[in-house]
Formats: sequence, C-alpha cells, structure tokens
Amino acid sequence: MSGQGRLVLVTGGASGIGRAVARAFAEAGDRPVLADVDGPAAEKAAAEIGAASVTMDVTDAASVQSALAGVTAAHGRVEVLVNNAGIVAGGGPLAELPVEVFDRVVAVNLRGTFLVTRAVAGQMIASGRGGCVVNVSSAGARQPTAGLGHYEATKAAVEALTRSTALELAPHGIRANAVAPGPVLTPMTAGLMADPRARAAWESRIPLGRIAATDDVTPLVLFLASAAAAHITGVVVPVDGGQLLT
Repeated sequence: MSGQGRLVLVTGGASGIGRAVARAFAEAGDRPVLADVDGPAAEKAAAEIGAASVTMDVTDAASVQSALAGVTAAHGRVEVLVNNAGIVAGGGPLAELPVEVFDRVVAVNLRGTFLVTRAVAGQMIASGRGGCVVNVSSAGARQPTAGLGHYEATKAAVEALTRSTALELAPHGIRANAVAPGPVLTPMTAGLMADPRARAAWESRIPLGRIAATDDVTPLVLFLASAAAAHITGVVVPVDGGQLLT
C-alpha cells in the first residue's frame, strides 16, 4: 500500500459492501486497511485491490485495540473509519429466535460498532486533527421485516449511536454519519437472492424495482467521508431505491 491519501479503516472488509468500499477508497487515492475476523480472506481481498489488511474481531475489545495498534504502527493514524462489519446469523420470529442468535448479532453489529468507534475516536481525539466515521446501517432500521427483528434492532441502535457519536465528537472536528442500504447483492444475501420468489418479494418493495449492487452504496460512503460533506454530521442517508417510501 502506497500513496499520500488518507488512512481508511474498513471493518468487515473481506467481502461484500466492505470490500467494495475499500476498493473505491483505493481508486480515489486513499489508503484503505481491510479489517476482518477472517484474516486470510482480508489479506486476499486487500492484495487484489492494492490495500493492507488486519485481523480484527470487532466483538472483542482486546482484539480491536491490538489490531488498531498494529495498523497505526505500520501505516499511521486512522483518518476515516467505516464501520461495516455486520451479520444476520439467521432469522425467525422473535418468539422462537434462539437467544444465541440474538446475542451474536448484537455482539457484531452493535457492540462491534461501539468498540471500534471508541478505539478509533480516542486516537482521533488525541491527534487533534479531526476525522470521519461512516457507519453502515440498514433500511430495516426503520422498516420492519418479519423474521429480521433481531438484525433490524441492532441497526436502529447503530443509527442512535451514530447521532450520539456525531454530537459528542463534533468539538474535536470529527464527523459521524451513516448510510442505510436496502437489500444489496453480497455474499451475505446470495442464498436468499438465488431464490426467484424471495428475490421478487424483495424487489416488489422497492419502487426502483431492483436489488442494489455494492457500487450503488460506495459513492455515498465516499461522499460522506469527503471534504464536500464537511458540514454534514449526524445524518443517516438511505440508499434503498425508494424502499422506505412504501
């Protein structure tokens, strides 16, 4: 990884939206670091896009601190954080959902976002040079889907955390925003989208009539992290083809 662009830490960077976001930052001249619990997958993805990688379990505070320390020692301070790591871990009615599934989704989606934000924000504050956080939420935070209540609850919490982060870190010149995609074609959704009936059911909820590609999401992430968005903080912007209108 070379160049003089900003250092961008992308969690869940080995695949899906995270990988696409990291690639877009690299193409824009920044220096992305792909953080993922699957270290070999992150390393492979990073090599393919000319980036760096680090193994990080976002649910574990010690892992987060150790990974961040390694990134800082090797590449310098993180200037942009993209909290993308997230899972669904299955689904089902809340009355039947295994507690283990709920706990796992909360650990990754909410606790992980908190732990990484806390660690990176501390570094940004100490530097005195500001920074930027972009969280990945979901349209489901505001539009329920039966069987996904556990996942959607964590994304609603991520949106609340985004606003608190923006308010508390603004005096330090640190902005925090979020993007809220509808369904996106990624490895996480591939199984569902391979079922024609399931895919048609999702598409029927989207006024623009199609499932998003990762490249539909990346431009907004880059914009929110850019100087063009210098006076924007605490917002959650949908990228959902109009799904929240229905």
